[in-house]
Amino acid sequence: MTTVVPTSEEDPVLPVVRFTADLSWADAGPEVAEPQVTRLCMEAEECMVMGRWLDLASLMLTSAELVFPKVSDKDLECIFTVICNLASKLENPDDELEMAKLISTKISQQPNDKPAMRLKILFNLYNLLEGPDSRFFVYMQALNLALNGKVIDHIVPSFKKIDSFLKEWNIGVKDQRNLFLTIANVLKENKSSGKDSFKFLTKYLATFSGEDSYVIGEAKEEAVRAVIEFVKAPDTFWCDLLDMPAVGQLEKDAKYALVYQLLKIFLTQRLDAYLEFQAANSTLMKSYGLVHEDCITKMRLMSLVDLGSNESGQIPYALIKDALRINDDEVELWIVKAITAKLIDCKMDQMNQVVIVSRCTERIFGQQQWHSLRLKLATWRGNVASLISTIQANKVVEEGSQAMQGMAIR
Repeated sequence: MTTVVPTSEEDPVLPVVRFTADLSWADAGPEVAEPQVTRLCMEAEECMVMGRWLDLASLMLTSAELVFPKVSDKDLECIFTVICNLASKLENPDDELEMAKLISTKISQQPNDKPAMRLKILFNLYNLLEGPDSRFFVYMQALNLALNGKVIDHIVPSFKKIDSFLKEWNIGVKDQRNLFLTIANVLKENKSSGKDSFKFLTKYLATFSGEDSYVIGEAKEEAVRAVIEFVKAPDTFWCDLLDMPAVGQLEKDAKYALVYQLLKIFLTQRLDAYLEFQAANSTLMKSYGLVHEDCITKMRLMSLVDLGSNESGQIPYALIKDALRINDDEVELWIVKAITAKLIDCKMDQMNQVVIVSRCTERIFGQQQWHSLRLKLATWRGNVASLISTIQANKVVEEGSQAMQGMAIR
């Protein structure tokens, strides 16, 4: 098979046009193919002379897409590198955006045909573009291609740079919503990225703060999804969903009020409240794929966290046993589980049958938590000031003592 080899003496565009045209018309026979190939080459040359780069890209893409299944990945990369480079010939940002839309849309139309190769082409195009609007459009096309073509692993590493991308793109709220929700959907397909999917889903919901009820209503289904994902997540024990208007709308919703109630139980109440809710709504729980045993495990840990939040800093074993509804010999086992999950830092006083808590994770962080933190910081500041004063006083005494000794020696 012929391979495209651009040379320094000739613009690579025309060799690529001829190469793809030859392959596109190969099955038609030489009598039909040769006039068509000649026509395409002449049209391409005319576009180059006239500076009609968008028309040239459209012409090249039509043939390139036809030969996509027929050539090697190496040849495809070469062909599309030449096509994508046409964007660098455009000085107007609007024209560049049109070029980016034309190329990326065409590449994304067949996500199941060499999806990894198509994604690589989109990344190459992204790097050749200068305009933030063009780059954002191509990135969104790449996201959807990765999702539809099931090549998610190829794009997941880029999510670590989303914050810097957002600064570069400077996109509006609607585009941010589209971006966060698409990323959440991409990560949802990756079973090992459930926690990251939830993070981007909450970012999406957070963009609805300050909107009217009609706009917030657009996020109702995603708000429900976020609640269920939080309840299901075995290693997520804190979230700020209760502070979000997009989630708050569920409280008085005829269809989803119980979902909101379930969230409040997991974030503000203990195991007994969950068991009462589950007994009355077992069918609802099953409809959302919630496993009762898993929910009990999570609520036991969250109930233990709630017990550790009291001001005394001590939890009697008997109280843990009653709150978690476990046997005497299981108390220390659940304490260890909470420590392992980094929910609490504590010591177990087996002689006095109490847990001495030094740190406890908050399930929510509202006004009460801020007040508690303010008091702790004030106490810490006072302790530090007292320590500094003591050190300074001791230093003065020590310096005075040394001075007296020096005088005695003389």
